[in-house]
Amino acid sequence: MDKLSYKPVSHDHEEFLREAKKDEEFRKEYEALAPAYALIRELLLARQHSGLTQESIAQKIGTTKSAISRLESGGKHIPSITTLRKYAEAVGCELEIKLVPKKQGKSTA
Repeated sequence: MDKLSYKPVSHDHEEFLREAKKDEEFRKEYEALAPAYALIRELLLARQHSGLTQESIAQKIGTTKSAISRLESGGKHIPSITTLRKYAEAVGCELEIKLVPKKQGKSTA
């Protein structure tokens, strides 16, 4: 068998996004996902700052580790405000939800 060698492929994610966002359809879909990814980032950062594991959060709020994993992965499930509030309490945070006015020049449709 031939010897295999590891040859990483370089990838500049920022450059990829700049190019991809030139496509209007891609840009719209990417922007539509931004709130979901922002929530995931907030959940992960809060857990990291708390020093807790998914399992310890699950125990604190009375659920399973897999449920916390699903919550943090941002899959098809949309968490309830109650679930988010329990998660926030478990990691020593308060849940804050706010509506932010759109920047001028953005379409409302």
